Amino acid sequence: MALALRFFTCLVLTVCIVASVDAAISCGTVASSLAPCAGYLTKGGAVPAPCCAGVSKLNGMAKTTPDRQQACKCLKAAAQSINPSLASGLPGKCGVSIPYPISMSTNCDNVK
Repeated sequence: MALALRFFTCLVLTVCIVASVDAAISCGTVASSLAPCAGYLTKGGAVPAPCCAGVSKLNGMAKTTPDRQQACKCLKAAAQSINPSLASGLPGKCGVSIPYPISMSTNCDNVK
């Protein structure tokens, strides 16, 4: 799990290089919020409570369109190293509604 978390964090932080200037949310923030989810997103099983707390926290921080677009880009980049179906279902498992799907086909520039 430590290796999966390290890889997940490195991948998300790599996206920080191209982060939007307008967005207050950084990929580092996304990575730290979702770090407790790394095991679930790679292996499945029960969703840990700290993971859902991070999902809720991240959703609460993404108030503006640039924030939501940046969070989308970070999540989309991270989805390349995790199970995409687990990632797309995570918000629902945590009781959080987000206005866009977590998918490789999501165009983050269209997220409002």
